[in-house]
Amino acid sequence: MAALHVETTGQGAPLLFLHGWGMHSGMWGEALPQLAESFCVSAVDLPGHGLSAGSGKWKVESGKSACDSPLPTPRSPPPTLHIDAIVDQLAAQFTDPLALCGWSLGGQIALRWAQRCPEQIKRLVLISSTPCFAQRDGWECAMPQATLAEFSAAHAVDQMATLRRFLGLLTRGGEQERALLVVLRGELMSRGEPDKRALQAGLEILRDVDQRAALPEVHQSTLIIAGERDTLTPLAASQYMADRLPDARLVAIAGAAHLPFRSHRAEFVKQLTDFLHE
Repeated sequence: MAALHVETTGQGAPLLFLHGWGMHSGMWGEALPQLAESFCVSAVDLPGHGLSAGSGKWKVESGKSACDSPLPTPRSPPPTLHIDAIVDQLAAQFTDPLALCGWSLGGQIALRWAQRCPEQIKRLVLISSTPCFAQRDGWECAMPQATLAEFSAAHAVDQMATLRRFLGLLTRGGEQERALLVVLRGELMSRGEPDKRALQAGLEILRDVDQRAALPEVHQSTLIIAGERDTLTPLAASQYMADRLPDARLVAIAGAAHLPFRSHRAEFVKQLTDFLHE
């Protein structure tokens, strides 16, 4: 399995960034160069995305894991296998302890990595994320299952149209919505088209993975950054995580939607820097 594409800059304590569904590490924009003034910043293209398009891994290799925690049993649902396969590939490539920052789907992966490999993750930052993306009985602060099913069906027919539509959801309701959407459209394909299997696996993770019960097992000091206007991962989901993670605090950014690191970069960088320097 080829190594995932990583770009690293700066000096200091290691800080790794995981992007969201259908995106790539270039979507972090100017926040990372600013953070590189204080940290050794790495941004990875997840399996099947960006310049890691040929490095996808979507199934756990039986009996093999870079983490101490056991691999899922055969009864585990396929989406759990997807997320654990990604964690295994990341854990094998990034072996030194680091601070981990995950956005959206990247936050789901970061949360799972911190749970399965606690010795590798020193501090955790979850941006516009949630323990469970899809609505369930008693869990309404999430995306309707029907919406995710529609995305999955549309993706099978026209992947690029689905990704462009998704960009609109990322910016919806936030300040600078239209201007930011134009910029993101220009950046989306700058590293090529993502692997179709990787996108489908990601949609299955978003649809089916529920990490609410695992939150008390994640003991790393955690910063949760949320946009007050986020319609994809509502603020209530971030508050839920902050209340149940053993050592977590929530920062809600006024005027931000699902991309606070782009729409409110200065505040995002300050909050993250202050947290990591504590």
